Amino acid sequence: MTRGHLKLWAAAAGGAILALAGQATAQPAAPPPDTDSITAAIAAGHLLLDVRGRWENVDQTKTRTLTEDANAYTVRTQLGWETGAWHDVKALLELQDVAHLGPEDYAVNPPGATTPPLNGAAKARYPVVNDPDEVELNRLQLAWSPVKEFTATVGRQRILIDDQRFIGNVGWRQNEQTFDAARAEFAVMGFSGTYVYLDRVNRVLGPSSDWTSDSHLLNLAYAIAPQLRLEGFVYALDFSNSAINSSITEGGRVTGKAPLGPLQLTYGATYARQGNYHSGPTPHFDLPYWDATLGASWKEFTGKLDYEQLDGNGVRGFTTPLATTHGFNGWADAWAAPGGNKSFVDGIKDLSGSLAFRPPLKAPFFFNPELTAIYHDFHDERTGAGLAHEFDVMATASFTRQLTGLVKVADFQRNGAVPIGTAAPPPSRTKVWIGFEYRL
Repeated sequence: MTRGHLKLWAAAAGGAILALAGQATAQPAAPPPDTDSITAAIAAGHLLLDVRGRWENVDQTKTRTLTEDANAYTVRTQLGWETGAWHDVKALLELQDVAHLGPEDYAVNPPGATTPPLNGAAKARYPVVNDPDEVELNRLQLAWSPVKEFTATVGRQRILIDDQRFIGNVGWRQNEQTFDAARAEFAVMGFSGTYVYLDRVNRVLGPSSDWTSDSHLLNLAYAIAPQLRLEGFVYALDFSNSAINSSITEGGRVTGKAPLGPLQLTYGATYARQGNYHSGPTPHFDLPYWDATLGASWKEFTGKLDYEQLDGNGVRGFTTPLATTHGFNGWADAWAAPGGNKSFVDGIKDLSGSLAFRPPLKAPFFFNPELTAIYHDFHDERTGAGLAHEFDVMATASFTRQLTGLVKVADFQRNGAVPIGTAAPPPSRTKVWIGFEYRL
């Protein structure tokens, strides 16, 4: 709020008081507002509001225990306030509520868990939909930015690094993943960097599943030109109450884009290695990761071809426990490993192709439509055997500047049999979502 706005509100309030009191004589002018105060900074802030309602249906291969489909009707509300700057410092407070509507016909449990569901043993007859009821402090942070090239943030916060393949907020689930952390970021003359110390990971399943952390994240990048961006990273994860997810991952990434006739080409390649780090008596491991992608856009169409390989040794696979994994290896989220993240003990070779179409349609209450289709072919990295395939489709659109909607389907089908010596792939499943989101 500017000084002019404050004077206008002060004048209006003063006029109303005079009218109510029936005073006809002039009153002394009020002192000018203090725009350098903390209260002025709070008043100069803005409201944070995000409401997302969703229906999720899961039809998974039935067993003696799992006998029914899951149906989850959930609503997530995030409400908060971010202040204006006071001596280059901004504060942010955000609360979050996740609640189910109607029957709770779904299980809540870490991926790959063999224990009863967190929302009751009777829920074991349903597939997992990890959107538990929860009311919590989602974010509480202070951000200091003395110059535009540098920001330091401390407190409970959202952290997104690059495409969130390694570090993200798991934004697809209703209960957002946040971090109790100290973070420093800079960007100057093509160079950029992020360092984070993680004290706690506030996971999507609620406080009972949070991880106590003594972890370090470092990401450095140099954008030489639009055609070439170089990046290096080290993610040293140490969780005292989740040793299986403790690891150190070191790697590099190269990305770029360039026109080619009527096409806009994009490319990317990532290599990383993951090994033991600190917590727990976990067996030694040394697992590589590869990813290569090539994309092209023409008018309303964008196509992409991607090959991703997460190695495994038959006991554990390459993991990304802090990633927003829903966007990788299929929206069905079928690949699950003990410890609660997306992985496979034999490793995964994922060859995928996608096509997105943005039709040039615009109506008063329907615009920015987009249709996306993705196909995945999964093979066992250690043995080379075929494991499964998945077909995903999604339609999104905006109805107002604040209101969007989506319809989304993911169909994962495992192969009927795999060779002896190959780990069994996860069971087949089909998931359907219909959702709406209102965001200020």
